[in-house]
Amino acid sequence: MGKFDEISDEELIARLRHGETAIEDYLMEKYKGLVRQKARAMFLIGGDTDDLIQEGMIGLFKAVRDFQQDKEASFATFARMCIDRQIYSAIQNSNRQKHQPLNSYVSLNQEDENSPIWELSVENPEAIIIDQENTQDLRKRISDYLSPMENRVLDLYLKGKGYVEIAGVLNKSPKSIDNALQRIRAKIREVLERA
Repeated sequence: MGKFDEISDEELIARLRHGETAIEDYLMEKYKGLVRQKARAMFLIGGDTDDLIQEGMIGLFKAVRDFQQDKEASFATFARMCIDRQIYSAIQNSNRQKHQPLNSYVSLNQEDENSPIWELSVENPEAIIIDQENTQDLRKRISDYLSPMENRVLDLYLKGKGYVEIAGVLNKSPKSIDNALQRIRAKIREVLERA
């Protein structure tokens, strides 16, 4: 991961577009802390921070995929916007979908001066229980679709461990962890498309 540390994000994106696929993982790892910070700025009623971290990582992935050099914003600014948009969109969309844990939240984000410090939407207890069951069902489908090793890698990754740390815990090479995370991303996309 150290070989990219001195290169600007914008240059890295250009190199990624020319086939250096390892850069995608580097950028995902580099901005994972920002995703966690944004996700922790929200409190979910009937859900947990992991749900928002997953949404934020999807937003980060979209930022890496969609960033355009010719726009005036830096990659870091664009990534923040994509992460925020994905998290807020998930909360709003949950009002219309079966995955309701993202439906009720308290915003603890004090960065945005235009939004209220907190908003609260309380549903009836029956709806909250149903929402929790739907989320558990989705997690179970993802877990069932992944191999035992992939489940372990995903668990450690979502807990904030880096490639090298995961490799050490599982007694594997960092490259095998990288490969596992690539497979996990593809499998999660498949499960979400079927949901």
